[in-house]
Amino acid sequence: MPGSRNIRLIVAYDGSSYGGWQRQKNAPSIQGELEAAIAKMHGRSLPVFAAGRTDAGVHARGQVANFYTDIRSIPAERFVPALNKLLPRDVRVLGANEVDFDFHSRFDARLRRYRYFIVIGRTIDPFALRYAHQVARAPDLASLNAAASLLLGENDFSALSSARDPSPSKRRNVLEASFRWEGGSLVFEIAANAFLLRMVRSIVGSLLHWEGEGRAVEATAAALDSGDRALAGPTAPARGLFFWNAEYYAESRRPGRGDWWSRRGYEESVPSESEEGEADEDEESVASEPMPREPGPDIAPTRPKPRLVPGIGIIQE
Repeated sequence: MPGSRNIRLIVAYDGSSYGGWQRQKNAPSIQGELEAAIAKMHGRSLPVFAAGRTDAGVHARGQVANFYTDIRSIPAERFVPALNKLLPRDVRVLGANEVDFDFHSRFDARLRRYRYFIVIGRTIDPFALRYAHQVARAPDLASLNAAASLLLGENDFSALSSARDPSPSKRRNVLEASFRWEGGSLVFEIAANAFLLRMVRSIVGSLLHWEGEGRAVEATAAALDSGDRALAGPTAPARGLFFWNAEYYAESRRPGRGDWWSRRGYEESVPSESEEGEADEDEESVASEPMPREPGPDIAPTRPKPRLVPGIGIIQE
């Protein structure tokens, strides 16, 4: 039956062994692992929606996801231990709470925030290298931040993203962008309404490259003005990038859509979404999808039955 409750999850994961957030045929995914765990609890497949569809090898500390459930008798926080018993150790649910039925982790996000970690030196702790990009010398922080300041506001990021990004518009609104030293590591933090495929990694790799050539500000300005991908520097590796958190509007941006979202994966198959980026924001394509047919009055109600929920036990509703 369609879900009657909307559960928001906070998820952390080590993306090293995954092809990204989005479910796919030829590689394990974070979405796939979560949906498999939720399917075991419910006895049927249910879709999970996320704030940002991270790319292959990218990690998360505060990914936000939501799903609809018809399990009514257990507190939302009980989903945390139940799901963690069914998930691999490199994917953890850190929190769960029940939210407004119309809440959507992707479409209600006001901003997404990423952090990219860089370690300096020629000999680095191998454990640090799993989650950071190594550069041999310490770059000039003032030069990097002068260049990063040019990213603020709404700009066309065609030059600083993957040429394979399918988004019809490459304009994104960047609200925060800066480098800082933190515990001996260099951290780049950026927040925007949405991101293009490999946009953060392209920005980090390009700015580090241009700073090394002594032209970080000039090259950043030229890339943004031209939109020419050929002007960009190398793309930084995925291992240093973390989806840090998402912030949300006070009210749903799509009121009344909860009934439809709750039936996805129940009355119809879940369509394959567009190629995963750090956070693709193709809202119009989703908004134009037809609403599902409502069940008719001739459908007989079903009698609640006891069921075994892995990680929770037998419940009667």
